[in-house]
Amino acid sequence: MQLPSLTSLRAFEAAARLGGFSAASRELNVTHAAVAQQVRGLEAALGVTLLARAGRGMALSPEGERLATALTAGFESISAAIEEVKAGEDGRPLRVTLTPAFASQWLVPRLGRFWARHPEVPLSLHPDRQVVDLARARMDLAIRLGDGHWTGLETEMLVPAAYTVVGAPKLLGDHTALSPAEMAEMPWIFEEGSYEERSWLRRIGLDPETLKATTMPTEELALSAARAGYGLYVELLALLGDDLASERLRAVHAATDPRFGFWMVRRPGPARPALRQFMRWLTAEAKT
Repeated sequence: MQLPSLTSLRAFEAAARLGGFSAASRELNVTHAAVAQQVRGLEAALGVTLLARAGRGMALSPEGERLATALTAGFESISAAIEEVKAGEDGRPLRVTLTPAFASQWLVPRLGRFWARHPEVPLSLHPDRQVVDLARARMDLAIRLGDGHWTGLETEMLVPAAYTVVGAPKLLGDHTALSPAEMAEMPWIFEEGSYEERSWLRRIGLDPETLKATTMPTEELALSAARAGYGLYVELLALLGDDLASERLRAVHAATDPRFGFWMVRRPGPARPALRQFMRWLTAEAKT
């Protein structure tokens, strides 16, 4: 199949993203008429209406919406690739987006071993609880919590998720395991917005709304409160290594969902050598 001209695709993408021909003409530095001509020519070539007038603005048809979404993602990916080529391989840090908790509790304690083997690979970590667009943010890799289904991206499981109930020894006393009925009688610490953790508690027979719980605004404060013995706490086992090893916290209930966990996520296409080295190291670390 022969693709329409790049000029017409670029004109349509800009008009769709910016909401009209005038804004697109300013961005592309061409006339309003030139943008309109390119878009109408694209519609004629495809045999469908992509953009139509809606009051004083423009509205996308369903076909236009689908094509605009794909084009925007494609142009962003091209732009990011060009920037990477211009920057070159030497000295450019690997840009990694990940959750603050995974960064501080899993990755950073292990980074010394990576740099001992690969001192030539600089890293730029970008902790963020929000899922970012890898192309737009120019990220080489994301470590995301979920089921591995992110459209248009390549994914590889790193660490399966095992939600675990933990408590400080001063809170638990001689208990090494607790039933749901026993846990229901104890105080709890929640992090604000911990929806996945609360859903898991419901699956094991606890109602988060009826528990005697104190809510903390951040994961760091919630963990500190749990370490101080103020209540039971739910966390992913992968993020509890140091706390369990040092016996600051003790696990009393756990369950693993093999479909859910932390995934390595990247854009499709060839991976630069530094990224392949980092991903191989992450995979090896996850098995230790």
